[in-house]
Amino acid sequence: MIGQKLKVAYPIFLVIAGLLISFIPGMPRVEIEPDLVFLIFLPPILFEAAWFTSWQDFHKWRKQIFSMAFGLVFLTSIVVAYLSSSIIPGLTVAMGFLLGGVNSPPDAVAATSVLKHMKIPKKITSILEGESLINDASSLIVFKFALAAVISGQFIWRDAIQDFFTMAIGGIAMGVAVGFLFGALLRIIPTNSNIDTVITLIVPYIMYVGAEHFHFSGVLAVVAGGLLMSYNSHCYLSHTSRIQSGNVWSVLIFLMNTIIFILIGLELPIVVEGLTDYTISEGIFYSVVIGGAIIGTRIMYSYALMYFPRVCSKELRLKVPKPDWREPFIISFAAMRGVVSLAAALSIPAFLPNGDAFPHRNIILFVTFVIILITLVGQGLLLSPILKLLNIQDAGSELPEEKQEVILMRKLKETALHKLDNDFSELAVSNSLVRHQKHKLENEMMLMADKAQCMASTGDYVTAINQNKDVLRQIIQAQRNELHRMKKEKIFDDHVMRTIEMQLDFDEAKITGFSH
Repeated sequence: MIGQKLKVAYPIFLVIAGLLISFIPGMPRVEIEPDLVFLIFLPPILFEAAWFTSWQDFHKWRKQIFSMAFGLVFLTSIVVAYLSSSIIPGLTVAMGFLLGGVNSPPDAVAATSVLKHMKIPKKITSILEGESLINDASSLIVFKFALAAVISGQFIWRDAIQDFFTMAIGGIAMGVAVGFLFGALLRIIPTNSNIDTVITLIVPYIMYVGAEHFHFSGVLAVVAGGLLMSYNSHCYLSHTSRIQSGNVWSVLIFLMNTIIFILIGLELPIVVEGLTDYTISEGIFYSVVIGGAIIGTRIMYSYALMYFPRVCSKELRLKVPKPDWREPFIISFAAMRGVVSLAAALSIPAFLPNGDAFPHRNIILFVTFVIILITLVGQGLLLSPILKLLNIQDAGSELPEEKQEVILMRKLKETALHKLDNDFSELAVSNSLVRHQKHKLENEMMLMADKAQCMASTGDYVTAINQNKDVLRQIIQAQRNELHRMKKEKIFDDHVMRTIEMQLDFDEAKITGFSH
């Protein structure tokens, strides 16, 4: 609530709150358990993000998404590996790759949580959210190979490339298989909204654990399965299941995000205490240099990805309009690290198999923590004023969302009337309820036509729509007040009153879209 009042995205506010709480004398030590993050938090958060990802946008911008999720992750890992090994005394290139694998991917949790509070063009949001869905897979693969190289002392490129494709393809196959299986089960077995909701909560864990059991990518399994089940959800989820599961998932993900971002802030004392071989000023210097290199690499890669194909292809220059220079900058600046990076750093073992302490583990953990603060808190707080300064407009769709909504609703009303006229024309004459339903649809069709005319003739149609919404909400509130007054009279049954109140809630939700 305080974050909303200050107009600060709640993940940023929670990290700051966690940092402040960690300075309170006598506060107990709170240490993040990496396995807890990867097993408990990551599968549902990725599944929910994949579920609400637009298939259309994901496919439209797939080249940029996959290029940044894989190409940029590998490039960033290389840059961090050689830079960190050159400035941190005693740090080998293999350990540098370990640090690069940890810090190369923007975090899915941070991306979806922070970006939804800001007015960013749809194209940029789609690319950032799509990238953050799958880059954890590539970065964690780099991390695993680098960790194995540090422990074993050897690294074979051919085996690493082969294992990478095995993990990626196997993870996708596992997610798709589990998605198809549970989709078929939900269609076959008799269920209700409670059972359906519980199944949707269990499925991401089965996908993740199943993939990891066979040494595949659990991240790609959850993302692939979530995208598949979301696309086919209309086949096996009823309207009540979709409403109920949507509400449950919304609350669950908010609670998980809240816990995760507070834990990041609370981790500060443990990270600082572990920095024994370096001073804090040295650790901050390394973090700022490496963090700056990560941000700089992303900026250069984003601009190269946007403009290099145009330089190489005359046909592309002629067919595709010149891109907006502000887009790559925002895509670069809006990339924030989060709990996955911190959990990966914490999962580095404290000791090698021979019993020796894992070299430079503490500085890797400290640098990762500071980079999270730089990108999540620093860039997160600066992002909103930068967006206002750049004043970039959304040019992704020719039709505003309000006009799209009117067109779709008119088409659905026409379909409903066509169904009534063709299949229930006689019943509409004999049954007054069916007849009134037909009249209601006809009136709604007229309303849609009036809305379309208003949008076409009114210069500021958004203001007209908002005024209409405000009137409707005030009417519903008057009805709700009257219902509350009648409730005090104790004439009508409580369950009937609750049913009517719920109907008013749904009527208002049609206007607000479940927003406050």
